[in-house]
Amino acid sequence: MTQIHSTAIVDPRAQLDGTVEVGPYTLIGPNVKIGAGTRIGPHCVIDGHTTIGRDNRIFQFNSLGAIPQDKKYEGEPCELHIGDRNTIREFCTFNLGTAQDKADTRIGDDNWIMAYVHIAHDCVVGNHVTMANNATLAGHVEIGDWSTVGGLTGILQRMRIGIHTMIGFASHVAKDIPPYMVVDGNPLNVRGVNLVGLRRRDFSDQRIAAIREMHKILYRQSLTLEQARTAMTALPQTWPEAAGDVALMDAFLASSTAGIAR
Repeated sequence: MTQIHSTAIVDPRAQLDGTVEVGPYTLIGPNVKIGAGTRIGPHCVIDGHTTIGRDNRIFQFNSLGAIPQDKKYEGEPCELHIGDRNTIREFCTFNLGTAQDKADTRIGDDNWIMAYVHIAHDCVVGNHVTMANNATLAGHVEIGDWSTVGGLTGILQRMRIGIHTMIGFASHVAKDIPPYMVVDGNPLNVRGVNLVGLRRRDFSDQRIAAIREMHKILYRQSLTLEQARTAMTALPQTWPEAAGDVALMDAFLASSTAGIAR
């Protein structure tokens, strides 16, 4: 049976799998759905149209599914979706989406989210993302899979963070960050390729060589963005294994509306 502490308040309309654990003094609202094996610590508030998947570990003092911090919000039935196997540490705040965008805030699977992280309305966080203490996402931010966001980092509205990126401690992100890069600082600087992350994820030497060449083309040859994109198209001839990485980078650059960190 569902293990709900006697001091917790769970609305009878909430849908909790029979294996969910709910700690003392936690409040769960009527439109909440929680999947099998998820454990929720004490003193949490989970409200709104919030769906939480399987096997998540939600520590104490979290606020999930509160209305967005957006003055335009007028009570529309917006949503928050959290996937499977996420760790969410203390004092995090994840807000619902807004009608002005997708009306949905989404966090994927297998993410490691440390204390005091804020994920604002309409953000999309991928899978296997690490967000260190006090990282803050403004509205409409997108974080790619396997990215790491350093502590005390602020990311401006509508920025996109490419896959396999590393953002250093206390950075100010006001441009899109291309995939595979390491950045830090205020103002933000691109330091190189996320070699440690790529090697941990078993990228081949050929793929890493091509990614390093993409970095040189973007940041070391004084090319315009269009010139850099054109130069990258030849890379799969030398490193055929990296054709997918080159295509992904090109698609990211082509779709950037905020401009990239350079």
